Amino acid sequence: MHEITPLMGKDALYIADRRKKEFAYPIHNHDAYELNFVENANGVRRIVGDSSEVIGDYDLVLITSPDLEHVWEQHKCVSQNVREITIQFKFGLGDDDFFEKNPFSNIRHMLNEARKGLCFPLATIVKVYEKLDRMSSITDGFEALMQFLDILNILSRSEGARALATTSYAKVTIEDDSRRILKVKNYINENYMYELKLATLADLANMSPSAFSRFFKLHTGRTLSDYIIDIRMGFATRLLLDTNDTIAEVGFNCGYNNLSNFNRIFKRKKGCSPSEFRENYKKIKIIV
Repeated sequence: MHEITPLMGKDALYIADRRKKEFAYPIHNHDAYELNFVENANGVRRIVGDSSEVIGDYDLVLITSPDLEHVWEQHKCVSQNVREITIQFKFGLGDDDFFEKNPFSNIRHMLNEARKGLCFPLATIVKVYEKLDRMSSITDGFEALMQFLDILNILSRSEGARALATTSYAKVTIEDDSRRILKVKNYINENYMYELKLATLADLANMSPSAFSRFFKLHTGRTLSDYIIDIRMGFATRLLLDTNDTIAEVGFNCGYNNLSNFNRIFKRKKGCSPSEFRENYKKIKIIV
């Protein structure tokens, strides 16, 4: 469901501070950026793109893509006192250069990363908790905006924030500081459906296979094989949801000639089989 947010043309922020017993809103996306905080919701399942995780007592996620579907669903949560604070904003979007100034460089980088959904660790949540707690009670619009910018600044300096959806699922443009790595990533993104050999990728970087493997892991924090699997899984989950292709066809179209191998890797990465993923997602997806 594509949500029409309450933000009007000249509004800076929309703030909703709710106490609730259940999560009933369907999976959705929207044009506005969103920071969503959830408290006392142990057992809730958070879905952002092709990421599905059961959360603990505290959860804080920033989403800055208008196309990235997301939902917090009841799942195994039995809490009778859930608190959810949602802050939506539109400044800094598209051609708006609000965050292009040097003092906002960290925030700009964070917003770019959050196109895949960005989840913050508990240590960071603790740092912004009191500020989030006060947001809905601030009556002065300027003060509320300054408080929110302070929250964004703290979040942008967080250590341990992690992306949720895969790059390929979120349809995010691949960016990298290293020209060699960027060249290889773009090649993988365009040829994930074929066999990808280490020697071929190393040649693209003008390095030996062993040196390239070390260079890639040092630069990305992941092995080359893990990176390729994540890219393929992102495309696979997108095909499972957006097409009626059979599981075998999805696997083949994502570079897996062996169905059992595709099922095994998918379950290891996503926690369920491809057919279960498709069925579970469709149960909560409403299209209007």
